[in-house]
Amino acid sequence: MSLDRPVARRLLSDEVFDRLRDSIVRGELVPGEKVKDGELAERLGLSRTPVREALARLADIGLVEAKPGVYTRITTLDRRDVANTLAVLRSLDQLAVEAAVPVMTERDLVRMREANRDFERAVAAGDTAAALAADARFHAVPVAAAGNPVLSRIVEQLHPQLHRILHREFSPLLGGRDTIEHHGRLIEVCAGGDARAAADLSGRHWLELGGHINELFDTDRFAEAVPG
Repeated sequence: MSLDRPVARRLLSDEVFDRLRDSIVRGELVPGEKVKDGELAERLGLSRTPVREALARLADIGLVEAKPGVYTRITTLDRRDVANTLAVLRSLDQLAVEAAVPVMTERDLVRMREANRDFERAVAAGDTAAALAADARFHAVPVAAAGNPVLSRIVEQLHPQLHRILHREFSPLLGGRDTIEHHGRLIEVCAGGDARAAADLSGRHWLELGGHINELFDTDRFAEAVPG
């Protein structure tokens, strides 16, 4: 979905929020880049009001930072912030898995298997966007099954911060057999009904992901050439 395509005159604030969030995740708006509501409004064919509302929401979830009267910019990729986000997502995912396993249905397991097959096909095709979408569907199953709307809401708010890293560095982070095999093992453990073991397995995967991301920070893979 292009940032430059005019927005339909419905749910403007939500549509602008989705468009800007996706542009940040895909790296079209890069970390540290300054943005102006007037310029964004012109590109989107809108007034400034829905753009300002969307930017405020993006600031609430940590994708945009603002210093009133000085700048509004895309949040930089900071090692400590990323580590904090990962720690929270790991805990929430473990909570969701442990709560979900006792009540998961066969249909839930089928959805996880289908998502993992889609993920494997996308990895083989080198389609990062499709792979991330499939990975998100996979992990959304236990989150939904857990039946905790507060948990679901927080996870949804935090995922874009992680996805903008995964989108640009997908291959070294999730693009190998390890993730496909982890998904398969998690499905087996969930099917076996061992909630604690499933949560522990999920937690180990998050720790491994955090380690890989730290390695990328160590090699300056997240250094940005920010537009002037």
